[in-house]
Amino acid sequence: MTMVTNEHCGKAESHCRDLTSNPAGRTSKELQKVSPTLQNTSDNPDCGLCGGGRSNVLQEAEEIAVTITDTRIAAAPPTLADVAELAGVSSATASRVLTGSAKVSPQTRDRVEAAMARLGYVRNRAPRASQPRRAGSIALVVGEESVKVFADPFFARMLRSVSNSLVAADLQLILLTLHSPREYRTVSRYLRSGHVDGALFVSMHGRPDFDYASLGVPIVLCGRPFSGGEKLSYVDADNVSGAWKAVKYLLDNGRRAIATIAGPPDMAPGIDRLLGYRKAMTAADAADPGMIAYGDFGSASGEHALFRLIDHRPALDAVFAASDLMAAGALRALRRLGRRVPDDIAVIGFDDSPSAQQARPKLTTVRQPVDAMAARMVGELLAQIANPGRQPSHIVLDTELVLRDSA
Repeated sequence: MTMVTNEHCGKAESHCRDLTSNPAGRTSKELQKVSPTLQNTSDNPDCGLCGGGRSNVLQEAEEIAVTITDTRIAAAPPTLADVAELAGVSSATASRVLTGSAKVSPQTRDRVEAAMARLGYVRNRAPRASQPRRAGSIALVVGEESVKVFADPFFARMLRSVSNSLVAADLQLILLTLHSPREYRTVSRYLRSGHVDGALFVSMHGRPDFDYASLGVPIVLCGRPFSGGEKLSYVDADNVSGAWKAVKYLLDNGRRAIATIAGPPDMAPGIDRLLGYRKAMTAADAADPGMIAYGDFGSASGEHALFRLIDHRPALDAVFAASDLMAAGALRALRRLGRRVPDDIAVIGFDDSPSAQQARPKLTTVRQPVDAMAARMVGELLAQIANPGRQPSHIVLDTELVLRDSA
């Protein structure tokens, strides 16, 4: 596996040009350095990819073979000359933008990249032959900062599962992280430049300015997109039903003052899990807007949210958290407050990550089928690569309530 952090993609594109390797004769270039935030992940006790030194997840992913023998789909009609004309520059200048030359001003580079996006231009890096080869790589694009990617066990599980699913196809996995608007532009440029045959997107917050169609490669999203979902293929867990089942279980067991720590409101999983909570509470005539707090799916945000909820509703008797990490933070806050779980307050999470069984007490949670989601995402992406005219596919997988000690 190749990991390309934002700082690497943001430099001259020559540093990113040949991150994939090909045993059929293409050259390979290793990253020259690793982000300091990624080097020190073993110091983070919550890191889903650490666990005492180098993780098995990364070791397994790095051993993936990197060959593919299928032929590349024909290049898109727009040419480099079309891009240059629209941007008002020469073809030579447009070419220098593609190769990451430092001789191009930022203003000119922005004009050329805007023209590429508008025309849907895709660079054809394949050799001149009747049946050009593919890049042999698939990108896994995570819309979070690198430090969060390596601290949340969900991403570790997704990374391992995607890697395993790509083994049979002899494809290399390239991990890209992006967070700021500038990083969106640099990663978009990288994907458009012929380095990968397709891309999987995970944890993409609602950004209406991100133009998936301009990338020129097949894509599949993990989770329902925030908007425009009918035009994109995605694989999701049934977040609404999963949250509903968790809250209904609490209601059926006599809990009435049930709070929720919801996920980010700019992400479909956060929205859908909150919707499931509201449906169950409304049906029981127990809805209370003051019982809703928000977090970012991380542990610290769950702890802070619990303190806010207790301040506003000290009599609450149950908490549904939209992620296991936020549930773990809530458990930590309850210990500090001297509240017993589940005697005083029951807690249910969402994910069924490894941390759920390590929690004190063991966490009741909603299991989402991460391995199955990853396999379906990869299968759908490979189908799109083989058949570029394939219609978008929307796949929603069932969730399961897993009972343990916290509720």
